[in-house]
Amino acid sequence: MNFNLSPLWISTKTAITSTIIIFFLGIAAAWFMKNMKGKFKVFFDSVVTLPMVLPPTVIGFFLLLIFGKNGPIGKLLFSIGVKLIFSWPATVIAATVVAFPLMYKTTVGAFEQIDENILNAARTLGVSEWRIFWTVAVPLAWPGIAAGTVLAFARALGEFGATLMIAGSIPGKTQTIPIAIFFAVEGGEMTTAFYWVLIIFFLSLVVIILTNYWTARGKRKLSIGERK
Repeated sequence: MNFNLSPLWISTKTAITSTIIIFFLGIAAAWFMKNMKGKFKVFFDSVVTLPMVLPPTVIGFFLLLIFGKNGPIGKLLFSIGVKLIFSWPATVIAATVVAFPLMYKTTVGAFEQIDENILNAARTLGVSEWRIFWTVAVPLAWPGIAAGTVLAFARALGEFGATLMIAGSIPGKTQTIPIAIFFAVEGGEMTTAFYWVLIIFFLSLVVIILTNYWTARGKRKLSIGERK
């Protein structure tokens, strides 16, 4: 049996790339939401969280409308010779959109648990908002940020529906592990599908262990801080 490992490389590369993007965008969006005031706060939060509840195929359809040849962004990129649909970057876009809400919601919760008095004390000392964000808020919320990052990576690694619609299943180019499993089963290659299931099961288990580790670590730090 010729077992092609390219889906493992493509899935890992896609998950890592999208997680890096999600890490920075998620933290920025979560901090913006925490400090946001007014009636648009609920609307913004709902829009950003929407991919968490929408079926992946619906997300893939919207991505096709946006990045397709006739879409607003796709048309602009196509005019300069860039085609995103059915390319590896399309797998990153799909994984990023689908996994982003996990990072965002987890980080928002971590920021909201920070004692506001600590942030206000830093402000009274003349510390800039930028320094408060990086030197006070992010370190205090780090266990939650780390957990959100791991969860986002796991979601990106397992993305199927949106990726299949916007990137397709091109062996060696856009075929990720979940897509490889689907087409292996469709083709009656149950042994190949079983091997891929074992691989992604192991990777997912490692992710869950890391998530539990960061959660437990955050709780220990919180209890130590309360005793002090």
